[in-house]
Amino acid sequence: MARRRRKPYTGPDAWPGYVDALSTLLMVVIFVLLIFVVGQTLLSAALSRRQHALEGLEGRTTALAQQVQSEHMLNDTLSTTVSALQSQHDADAAALAALRIADQNQISSLDDEVSELNTHLVAAGQAASENDTQISDLTKKLNDALGTKAQGISHYRSEFFDRLQSVLHNQKGVHITGDRFIFQSELLFPPGSADISEAGRKEIITLARTLREVTAHIPASVPWILRVDGHADRQPVHTAFPGNWELSSARAITVVKLLVAQGVSPAHLAATGFSEYQPVDNNDTPEAYARNRRIEFRLTER
Repeated sequence: MARRRRKPYTGPDAWPGYVDALSTLLMVVIFVLLIFVVGQTLLSAALSRRQHALEGLEGRTTALAQQVQSEHMLNDTLSTTVSALQSQHDADAAALAALRIADQNQISSLDDEVSELNTHLVAAGQAASENDTQISDLTKKLNDALGTKAQGISHYRSEFFDRLQSVLHNQKGVHITGDRFIFQSELLFPPGSADISEAGRKEIITLARTLREVTAHIPASVPWILRVDGHADRQPVHTAFPGNWELSSARAITVVKLLVAQGVSPAHLAATGFSEYQPVDNNDTPEAYARNRRIEFRLTER
């Protein structure tokens, strides 16, 4: 007998229709959840941004509040300062007004005093006008007397120096400096000595004669005097004199005594020694030493 072929058994249907429905529902749920999650994420991000914005606004609000508070404090300080300045201004204005009143009173008082002084000045002017002529005459006489005194001795000094220079014929070692007629010591004295040489004696005799001729015309009211000043150099003295003080003084005295012997009144003579302390040349050379050793004559008033 032929074997019957059987169809394989497939059993009952394993994928019923509700499975598809459940799958669809699950997908819908997952999609909804996905949408929810995405929305939640976006919402969280938006909320975070808003939170940051709110925090920034709160910070700005706090800063603005502090600034407003500072402005209020500054405004209060300025108000206090303005009030104090206003008070000071009012006080200064009151003081100024008081000073103006006081000044006006003082000006009024001064006007009265000026008016009174003007009255006295007019009276004094009238009295002084009577003495103007006498005052003018006295002033002229005084000026004439002062002029005569001022130029008197100067005139005779110039005449004395001019005559003496003319007589000496511009001799070397003799010159005029300002109000002084100067002889170098070598023209009158040997080195280190106060004994006048013969040539020096002739020079002093010539000077004495010229002095007598000029001073004969000087009025007795002019108290003239011929000062003889002895000067030395800074070199040590190796003679009988202890030092340059003694040497310079002794030379001046020698010249004065010779002038007296030649008829010049001793009342019009003075001898002075300056040692080395009035040099005309501060150099340490033989030429400078020679210039500093000198006898000076000054015709002046006592």
